[in-house]
Amino acid sequence: MTFKDLNISEPILKALSKKKYETPTPIQEKAIPVAFSDRDLVGIAQTGTGKTAAFAIPIIQQLAQSKSNDRKREIKALILTPTRELAIQIDECFTDYAEYVDLRHTVVFGGVNQRPQVEKLKRGTDVLIATPGRLLDLISQQYITLAHVEHFVLDEADRMLDMGFIHDIKRLLPMLPSQKQTLFFSATMPVTIAKLSKSILHNPVTVEVAPVSSVVDTIKQNLYMVEKSEKSELLVTLLKKEPSKSVLVFSRTKHGADKIAKILCKKGIGCDAIHGNKSQGARQRALTNFKSGKTRVIIATDIASRGIDIANLEVVINYDLPDVAETYVHRIGRTGRAGNQGTALTFCSREEHLMIKDIQKLTGKKLNVVSLPA
Repeated sequence: MTFKDLNISEPILKALSKKKYETPTPIQEKAIPVAFSDRDLVGIAQTGTGKTAAFAIPIIQQLAQSKSNDRKREIKALILTPTRELAIQIDECFTDYAEYVDLRHTVVFGGVNQRPQVEKLKRGTDVLIATPGRLLDLISQQYITLAHVEHFVLDEADRMLDMGFIHDIKRLLPMLPSQKQTLFFSATMPVTIAKLSKSILHNPVTVEVAPVSSVVDTIKQNLYMVEKSEKSELLVTLLKKEPSKSVLVFSRTKHGADKIAKILCKKGIGCDAIHGNKSQGARQRALTNFKSGKTRVIIATDIASRGIDIANLEVVINYDLPDVAETYVHRIGRTGRAGNQGTALTFCSREEHLMIKDIQKLTGKKLNVVSLPA
């Protein structure tokens, strides 16, 4: 199947072709026809499966087709997402897919001065991509009205729950028109998220791809049994062994991420750390440097890493194991995308053994224990 088979309009096909996107991913193949039919949708899909295009393409096409030149630009589509990085990434996707379409999109998020965002909103926008906190702030200041929204996307609903945004979402829902299309995406469906989806969706179609265990099938996974005090030495050794590969290192804490970055810099390995205590500008600079190859190692906490979407990321290293087995799958799913080979290396200290059991139970795979390098 090609994008053309999904009845996508010529201007969008041209933009996709320019980016060398020719074949839809399974979530796009299943979700795009549903979105075109104006039905509500529940999409269960991991990060990295192409779900942004699954909602962005139909929204762009439907708004372009319904747009009359004399109408005022009002927010017709709202995409709500948990983190600034993910909001920026979705905004970049809209730039790519809507290159040949007369459509304005704006992204708003906290942690930066609101003035440039407000100026853009005043000029009018068709699509708004937002994080919950900044959206509620701008609504309370009367810079934003949601009265004209026709398409509402709730992205990464399970992450919203993890980050404590469910209350904000419940505050926003009554501000949206009752007549609208809702597209609801989540990697997992815990009870709270299932309840929320039932309360906001009308007779939805459910599409599900890449169950949690299959995401890891294409990724080579190695496990190092190592004492906590020896992890930094092992990391330096492995990074020096593969000097050309791009590597994303996961730390459980912000303090830990900074500490790892300091150790690597002392050893002459160029790197950046990104986490919630860094300013938005610093986080964006670090991501830009990493994506362009200027920096080949980035150390991130789980929440800060949500916007890291790099097609050719070669290695993910779990310096610390996460608290939840599913987070491991999210982490390693950053590599091995779009048919590329990926490698995930996990450092496990004595206290972390139980988590390895949980991970192996969840994925149905035994991690490959390798000896420490001499």
